[in-house]
Amino acid sequence: MQLIPMPLGPINPEVEHLAVGAVLFGSLYLFIRRMILRVNRVLEVRATILEGVTGGPAAELRREAERIRADQEATLAEARHEAALVRQRAREEGAALIAAARADGARERDEVLTSGKAAIEAERAAADAELRGHVSQLASGLASRIVGEPVAAGTGSGR
Repeated sequence: MQLIPMPLGPINPEVEHLAVGAVLFGSLYLFIRRMILRVNRVLEVRATILEGVTGGPAAELRREAERIRADQEATLAEARHEAALVRQRAREEGAALIAAARADGARERDEVLTSGKAAIEAERAAADAELRGHVSQLASGLASRIVGEPVAAGTGSGR
């Protein structure tokens, strides 16, 4: 059955098709309207949550936490600076102690060398005096062998 009893071609719809189209359109309209209402509700809840985060008590807590964090970072920076000063002082004291130990070691080395040289000179003088006494006897013994007759040893130093 046609809506208009004239031959209009494809623009003259049938009543059954119009009824099915109207029912489908109505059900689709109700479904989409319901979905849009849910989406609007979710968007409103989201907006209130975001407003609570960006403003209000949550924002105050965030600002307080940021202030506390900045204070802690400043304290840490100050502690790092102080630690660097302590390390620098320790390096300087260590260098001074090393220089003092080197100076003490050099002084002790010089004392040992001086006392060793004096002891060597004393032993050399004693050995020289002892050998000078034996030189005349050794020389007379050697001369006796060469000459073949006994030669008397001299008592002088030979100089």
